[in-house]
Amino acid sequence: MSKKNDLGRRKRLHDYDLRREKEANEKKEKKLQAKKNKMKVDGSSIKKKKGGSGFQVGKKKLKTKMTALAKAKAAQAMELDK
Repeated sequence: MSKKNDLGRRKRLHDYDLRREKEANEKKEKKLQAKKNKMKVDGSSIKKKKGGSGFQVGKKKLKTKMTALAKAKAAQAMELDK
C-alpha cells in the first residue's frame, strides 16, 4: 500500500483539516464579535441635545451629514432604546 492510501495517514489528515477549519471559523467569529463590540454605543455616556439636526447660520439652516460609522452607531442606539 502506498503512503497516500495509508488509512492512518488519511485519518490524521482528515482530523487535521477539520481542526484547522474549526480554528479558522472560531478566529472569524472572534473578529466579528470584536467588530460588533467596537461598534456598540454606551447609552449612559450620550447626552441628549436639544434642537434640530443642523445649525443656524444667518437665516439658512445647514444640514450636517453623518458618516457611515455614525449612522451605524445611531441605529444601534435606537435599537437599545426599544
